[in-house]
Amino acid sequence: MTRRRITMIAGAMALFAAALPAAAQQAPSGTLRVVLVNMLASLDPVVSTAAFVRNHGFMVYDQLFAFDSQGEARPQMVDRHEVSADGMTYRFTLREGLAFHDGQPVRAADAVASIRRWAQRDIAGRALMSATAALEVVDDRTFTLRLSRPFGLVVEALARPTASALFVMPERIANTPATTAITDATGSGPFIFRAQDFLPGERAIYTRNPAYRPRSEPADGLAGGKVVQLERVEWLGISDPATAAAALQSGEIDFIEQPSPDVLPVLARNRNIRTFALNPIGSMVWLRPNHHIPPFNNPQARRALLYLVNQQENLQAIGTPPAEQVPYCPAYFLCGTPLESSAGAEGLREINLDRARALLREAGYNGERVVFLNATDSPINNAVTLTMAANMRRAGLNMDVVATDWATLTQRRNRREPVEQGGWNLFVTVANVLDAQNPLVNLYLGSPCEGGLAGWPCDAELERLRAAWWEEPDPAKRRQVLEQVHARAYAVLPYINGGQFRVLAAHRNTVEGLRPTTIPVFWGVTKR
Repeated sequence: MTRRRITMIAGAMALFAAALPAAAQQAPSGTLRVVLVNMLASLDPVVSTAAFVRNHGFMVYDQLFAFDSQGEARPQMVDRHEVSADGMTYRFTLREGLAFHDGQPVRAADAVASIRRWAQRDIAGRALMSATAALEVVDDRTFTLRLSRPFGLVVEALARPTASALFVMPERIANTPATTAITDATGSGPFIFRAQDFLPGERAIYTRNPAYRPRSEPADGLAGGKVVQLERVEWLGISDPATAAAALQSGEIDFIEQPSPDVLPVLARNRNIRTFALNPIGSMVWLRPNHHIPPFNNPQARRALLYLVNQQENLQAIGTPPAEQVPYCPAYFLCGTPLESSAGAEGLREINLDRARALLREAGYNGERVVFLNATDSPINNAVTLTMAANMRRAGLNMDVVATDWATLTQRRNRREPVEQGGWNLFVTVANVLDAQNPLVNLYLGSPCEGGLAGWPCDAELERLRAAWWEEPDPAKRRQVLEQVHARAYAVLPYINGGQFRVLAAHRNTVEGLRPTTIPVFWGVTKR
């Protein structure tokens, strides 16, 4: 995928958004049946960073701010906000008439409680709260945030759309400890979750929220008017790619977020199927090592992985067509973005067994078992995991590739025990540009030692540089800090970039209104 093509896509997104008319609520148009990358297995968007919980969150919750197609944070539940002259105090006023699915009004107290709970888990939330002196309710619709030190990305942090995305839930639910998973999915968003029909891993059903009040401006990215034109959305679990493709062709389902690359040519030949770039910039494979236990608690062992990962080999294993590949991308903030960098980069272009073996010897590796968790229900994760594991074996690593499903992997990766007691050393995940776009929100870049995500990287210098980036008001100086962040990330290696690629989404031609939103959302969508 060339940079020129990425630029053209971004321009097309902007033109598409500008051309959309202001929408009004219309009569719902039936049931949309969808298959997303992974099936819903849990409900708490704070406790879990899994994409399936985030997708669920955008159905049932709303956000204080949301990112538009140009990456700008726009007011969503917020009606207006003011910033003091010194940039240290923010005052937010909610829109009138917002209500939760149980009929209770949305209050500033709900927003404050939701921010506090979210900030205990999310990388952007923790950074924001560390710079916050006070977060207080003023009245039913107004709250204030007063900073203790400069933080230039307050609104952007509140618009957090991925990982532990910031969604507003009722205060009674938001008061649940951030370590305890909620089971009540009451939100104020455009769809209502039917808990009575939920079969984890198999089916999640959502109905239109008739009381939802969309913003008046057109939908643009994840921002703007969320006008629901469907009566019902059924999210179905079909893990086999061929079965899902067959269901799309027969009309049993209407949309697949990521068809397997090998079935896309078949779908493209079907006149009843359309494909499009839901995620125009694309996604990046991330190889996450466990920094907490041997052997990858040693930085030299982590460096060895740079010479056992060939990005293009990974993309070929996935089956990504050449036109949808970035053959080499060392950038922690993805290629084709304003923050693309190669500072400090090494490896990733070709396999170098001799270099990898030398680094493993320096790390003191002596044939210990390496547990590589493999989510076999994800064709992309499975293909890349097997490819990487084969190269690691060639370098002398004693690989134990453990087949599991993604939902189970997301639970097991939280275990800190040694591998003999059920722990792990490596797993693969896939991130999009919203997950990785800068040093504040890139959740796996964070290396706080305690309180970080599974893998638990620990580096005070990387944390200092990350904070210096979001505290620096001058754009030119901020760019200099970004290069330092990037170089330090290659010294620490919180994760390894495994290859950037794009997968087209597919849908029946009876479906209209799907947009390049990166995250699958279904407001503004109709079905004939």
